[in-house]
Amino acid sequence: MRGGGLLVAGTTSDAGKSVVTAGICRWLVRQGVKVAPFKGQNMSLNSFVTREGAEIGRAQAMQAQAARVEPTALMNPVLLKPGGDRSSQVVLMGKPVGEMSARGYHGGRQRTLFEPVLACLEELRATHDAVICEGAGSPAEINLRRTDIVNMGIARAARLPVVVVGDIDRGGVFAQFFGTTALLAPEDQELVAGYLVNKFRGDVTLLEPGLDMLHGLTGRRTFGVLPYAHGLGIDEEDGLRVSLRGTVRESVVAPPLGADVLRVAVCAVPLMSNFTDVDALAAEPGVIVRFVDRPEELADADLVVVPGTRGTVKALAWLRERGLADALARRAAEGRPVLGICGGFQALGEHIEDEVESRAGAVEGLGLLPVRVRFDREKTLARPVGEAFGESVEGYEIHHGVAEVLGGAPFLDGCRVGAVWGTHWHGSLESDGFRRAFLREVAAAAGRAFVPAPDTSFGALREEQLDRLGDLIEEHADTDALLRLIEDGAPEGLPFVPPGAP
Repeated sequence: MRGGGLLVAGTTSDAGKSVVTAGICRWLVRQGVKVAPFKGQNMSLNSFVTREGAEIGRAQAMQAQAARVEPTALMNPVLLKPGGDRSSQVVLMGKPVGEMSARGYHGGRQRTLFEPVLACLEELRATHDAVICEGAGSPAEINLRRTDIVNMGIARAARLPVVVVGDIDRGGVFAQFFGTTALLAPEDQELVAGYLVNKFRGDVTLLEPGLDMLHGLTGRRTFGVLPYAHGLGIDEEDGLRVSLRGTVRESVVAPPLGADVLRVAVCAVPLMSNFTDVDALAAEPGVIVRFVDRPEELADADLVVVPGTRGTVKALAWLRERGLADALARRAAEGRPVLGICGGFQALGEHIEDEVESRAGAVEGLGLLPVRVRFDREKTLARPVGEAFGESVEGYEIHHGVAEVLGGAPFLDGCRVGAVWGTHWHGSLESDGFRRAFLREVAAAAGRAFVPAPDTSFGALREEQLDRLGDLIEEHADTDALLRLIEDGAPEGLPFVPPGAP
């Protein structure tokens, strides 16, 4: 099968492209297929550092885990990290190459990246039996088609068959499938092999007449109807929708071992990055994780997490405007636990000099940790290892801020003062022994009779979730037909659906 491929496109953002791609990767690798994921261009603040020190989207790192291969920059050659409403940092082959406005990027720079992106895809196809590519947004964004390097642009250049995923839970999925196809140029339509329904609830026989009519209208079949699956907790790409107060991170349904639960409140700072840092907490029996944006919501929290952010200075202003800064100061004075990660760690410090990210110059931090931060134009991308509470810890670093620690007790290259901890290390809570030791410290400081489960393995739970995705594909999709697509490409003679792209 060497060099087979498939593009998983979507009718909308959040249609389920990332999880479907991961599910297909896991299903294929279980069949003995050497498979790799790929996304030419990703826009996300949720990123990961590969072993060679390259920054890629966490969704592609998760998909690589589903494929049981080591993630590399080839799998996500272009990563856009929004810094505001109008600009993003452009990360090329894992390294930042500058800031650019959306108009500047789509106006010319994006097209110059087409050949490097295509070269990465072809390198993966040369070394794998199959490459499962994920699109972005919708392939029918006709205003962006001329410069597209992630949807039909890459599909047409690489002659990839395309399956379009639609989220039926939102409603209107038949119109989405038909409209997506009908807004593509004839040359693009030739590659759209069919559809995949995602997040269906109920009796699938009630859906079948609509699928038959869709086939009659488009000449394209539906390759499966995937049921709605609760509690997957898989890494998301474009960021948590934290505009909804009280969003609760999905967690295992298990009672605590001790007499108490632990309540974790995560400050929903602007431009929040790597919010998946708290997934390992949510995986612990008896730990409840929620995202908050008001000071009163910290009152009953046993631990408050100030997470990473692409805008440390903006997050500081937000914390002050919302009254959360004062609430955090009161917690620190009372010896109640606070954890700052990356940008959150920087915000907890005394002073920030930023001529890079916000260009705000000198800014006072919250003063809860004896740390001074200077932003460097060079980004730190690292995979550190260390020890804390007598347990080994692994993490990854993604930051421009360089921290000078002036006191406190050492903590993962950061520091601790009382019940306030700060570190640049993302992913540290995925180290099981360290996480349990940290939660024991938190419970003691919070006065809770909480006991961490002795056998929770975050890695094993993640593997179970990825297997569930593979099961969804194996049990609810026409895998024989998908395999033929991957091996042979889109079928010949697919009809044109008018009017096509203008």
